[in-house]
Amino acid sequence: MNYIKDTSSKIITVEILKTLKQQQEKICCITAYDALFAKIFDDAGIDIILVGDSLANVFQGKETTLSVTLAEIIYHTKAVKSTVRRSFVVADMPFMTYQVNSEKAVRNAGKILKETGCNAVKIEGCTKKIIEAVENMNEIGIPVMGHLGLTPQSINKFGNYKARGTEKIEAQKILDDAHSLEKAGVFAIVLEKIPSHLAKEITENISVPTIGIGAGKFCDGQILVYSDMLGMNIDFNPRFVRKYADLYNTVKEAVTNYSNDIKKSDFPNENESY
Repeated sequence: MNYIKDTSSKIITVEILKTLKQQQEKICCITAYDALFAKIFDDAGIDIILVGDSLANVFQGKETTLSVTLAEIIYHTKAVKSTVRRSFVVADMPFMTYQVNSEKAVRNAGKILKETGCNAVKIEGCTKKIIEAVENMNEIGIPVMGHLGLTPQSINKFGNYKARGTEKIEAQKILDDAHSLEKAGVFAIVLEKIPSHLAKEITENISVPTIGIGAGKFCDGQILVYSDMLGMNIDFNPRFVRKYADLYNTVKEAVTNYSNDIKKSDFPNENESY
């Protein structure tokens, strides 16, 4: 049975995501930060839409994600959720909204869900405090997605955006963290920029779906930032991004033609006037 063909109209839930992994059906994920693109992605059959703190890079032109606030995530998630009917919407928890202690993490996660109507939150890393926060969120019914490997909120610790888990000790730590997050109750784990063989080992040894970005083909699903895969960002060309369109030049050409038509008094014409 082909899942996408037979149940494409069904609302995606945590249980459906688990079933997809069990049936070895790949999970399709993408980022979104506004209502317009979110509707397009939802209509296209995307399973998970992530309102990522990557909005700092895509929307705000920042170099890192560290400056994103809780209010900004809530604002963008509200916009996304307003037009989504089928996809499972996940909101990133910004830097310093969950790392301090479990109580603060739970309150912030609850605030995001209550004010946006999203389905889950995502956190990065695997410290004792994060594990405690995941356990407490899971206990009160807040679904949590984990994130291991390259964790952009830890960029000042790493010092660069190179692949993680390439050395044996760090690879083992990522594998152990995946098991810890699974035990704590996450419903899925993003694996970012780690060797494909490590992602394969993790995927085969945990019960929750893995979502890869720069982690090879063996993950249960894949995610990309929409502006990257649509060719809107010409200055960012990592090897893990496949560009499915060239919207930068398409939009640039369209706007140039629009501008030229105005300059030539060719727009608007009689049919475009009242």
